Amino acid sequence: MATAAASLVLFSPPVRAADLSTVIDGVERHYNSPKTMQLVFEQTYTYQGRPPRSESGMLYLRKPKRMRWDYSNPKGKLFLSDGRHIYFYSPLTNRVEKKPLKESGDLRTPLAFLIGRLDLRRDFREFRTRPDGEDLLISALPRSKKAPFTKVGFLVSPKFQIKRLVIEGQDHSVMEFQFTSEKVNRPLGPGLFQFEMPDGAEFVEMTGEGAGND
Repeated sequence: MATAAASLVLFSPPVRAADLSTVIDGVERHYNSPKTMQLVFEQTYTYQGRPPRSESGMLYLRKPKRMRWDYSNPKGKLFLSDGRHIYFYSPLTNRVEKKPLKESGDLRTPLAFLIGRLDLRRDFREFRTRPDGEDLLISALPRSKKAPFTKVGFLVSPKFQIKRLVIEGQDHSVMEFQFTSEKVNRPLGPGLFQFEMPDGAEFVEMTGEGAGND
C-alpha cells in the first residue's frame, strides 16, 4: 500500500494537454452514459502505520446519487446511499449510523462521481500522469478546500475504465479500491437502495463528522 501511495507523489511531469484531455473525456463518457453499474470491489485501508485492513464485496450504483456497498468480507457490513442519506452498518457492533448525504465526510465520497455527472476538471486540479503498463495512472488534487482528502489517483484502462482508485485522506490515511467485473445498465431496482434496519441493531442519527469509519 505504501508503494501505491508513493507512486501518486513521484509522477513525471504532466503529459501533453491534448493526450490528457482525450483520456479525461473518455473516462467521463464511460461513466456518464450508464444509468446503473455493478462492480466487484476490493478495498484496503491504511492508517498511520497500522497494519492494512482489507475488505471486499459488490458495489451497485444507480443514478442519481444511489450506491450500495455490499460487503462479503466482512460479511454483513453495508454502506448505502438512498439519494438523500448515508447509512453505515457494522455487524461487529450491530450499529447503524445515518447522516445526510451532503454532510458525509467518508472517503468513499470521491466515488460519488460514479452516481452523478462526472466532471473531472470541475472537481479536481493539477492533473499528473504516469504510464502503468497499458494503463495510465492519473493523480489530481481536489478543488474544494473542504474535501476530506488531499489527493486522488486513478488507474485508467485503454477502455477508460477506472481499475484502481487511491485516496489520501486529510488524516494521512490511504484508502485503495480495485474494481473488476464491471457490468453496466443491469436492472437494479430502487428497493436495492432502500435501507432495511437489521434486527436488534442500535440506531444512531448523526449530523457531524465520524460516520462510516468503523
